[in-house]
Amino acid sequence: MLVGDLFAGGGGWSEGIRQALGFSPSFAINHSPDAVAMHAVNHPETSHYCQDVFRVPPAWVTMGRPVDLLVASPDCTHFSRAKGGKPRSKKIRDLAWVVVEWAKAVRPRLIMLENVEEFRTWGPLGADDRPIKDRMGETFQRWVRSLRRYGYRVEWRELCACDYGAPTSRTRLFLIARCDDEPIIWPFASHAPRTDARVKSGELQPWRTASECIDWTLPCPSIFESRQEIFEKFGLRVRRPLAEKTLKRIAEGTRRFVIETPTPFIINHTQVGTATAQGGNKALAAFLVRHFGQSVSQNLESPAPTITAGGGGKTGLIATHIMKMRGSNIGSSALDPLQTISAGGLHHAAVGTFLTKYYGQGIGQDLREPCPTITSRDRHGLVLVHGEPYQIFDIGMRMLQPRELFRAQGFPESYVIDKGVGGKILTKTAQVNAVGNSVSPYPAKALVKANVSWVEVKEAA
Repeated sequence: MLVGDLFAGGGGWSEGIRQALGFSPSFAINHSPDAVAMHAVNHPETSHYCQDVFRVPPAWVTMGRPVDLLVASPDCTHFSRAKGGKPRSKKIRDLAWVVVEWAKAVRPRLIMLENVEEFRTWGPLGADDRPIKDRMGETFQRWVRSLRRYGYRVEWRELCACDYGAPTSRTRLFLIARCDDEPIIWPFASHAPRTDARVKSGELQPWRTASECIDWTLPCPSIFESRQEIFEKFGLRVRRPLAEKTLKRIAEGTRRFVIETPTPFIINHTQVGTATAQGGNKALAAFLVRHFGQSVSQNLESPAPTITAGGGGKTGLIATHIMKMRGSNIGSSALDPLQTISAGGLHHAAVGTFLTKYYGQGIGQDLREPCPTITSRDRHGLVLVHGEPYQIFDIGMRMLQPRELFRAQGFPESYVIDKGVGGKILTKTAQVNAVGNSVSPYPAKALVKANVSWVEVKEAA
């Protein structure tokens, strides 16, 4: 069986094929040496071509053999809404035409393509290299007609990776074209939100969550410490102080997912294995924050946000360190939120809209403003955890690391991401680009299993 992967990237399509069929693709083509190096060490039986995909003749690769399955994931950068109003590159937007070239030259039995949802709006660019609004979708329809002209039936849908078992909410457009008179099959979802009736009845499994992707043993430096203090304590070099927008996102996330929620995501220090000597009364209330776009933050009990090549390394873990309060006499001073709450319990409305400074004249601050400078980390706020009062005594932040991002995308733990064939070292930037450009293996596996019915499947682990 001859299977090809164009624009291999981090290898998500190939990994999905391996898991669905029990073997890796016959060949893979990508212009990036780093992407090919990572792909080659994980799929050693695949023939690799590190080249511009337009410069690799289909007939030369296939040597006259029929192609059973061809998958492709053209660069989506210049289609994505994340590009905003910036000028587009016609060369990058035209990469999808190589699929038509393969259809014309070797007529693969089955073709699958993945891209951002905006791929359907593919149209001509104006003199300013920006899409012409009243002609959006024009080129996409012409591209589809070209496939149909070569005898292909073409369908497309948007699929969310978390519906098929990946712990990420990444939604992408998937397109299937086939010329063998067999029906195009769209696999049913296997997962759904925990509140879904089908999950409660056992028909579907609950969505996997971002929390299972986190390595809780990694240090999460305080946002209140200087760069020098962080380096001395953890050996980590911090490039620059946190931006005002980042502080606002942290503050808003702390309000939303720690202070005001009745069920914050809690990890005990004894669970993480990093602070057991501090006693069982300390814990982490954690959430994720994004450092770009319009999204602010996210609970760890939901699937991880979409990982992109440009923003894959801009997702941070916020660990709000909390400590169970001792005693019940909290006080009543209006200047101290702890003392505005009676011993009978805490009222979220009283303390849930600001982060409080417990020194000097500070009486509190709206969480939509940057966090204040804090000189003492004894008490910074108040939160209820299942009815029990806790003090916020620190807030830590670190970026998600490549392995965590690959877990969220749905790659197995055994997938090699830090080195290529021959021991080539892959930088953190290269790893993040690879995962951001990759297809989640879970929907890829589901699509291949549903549509490749003519081979005896030996499912890989």
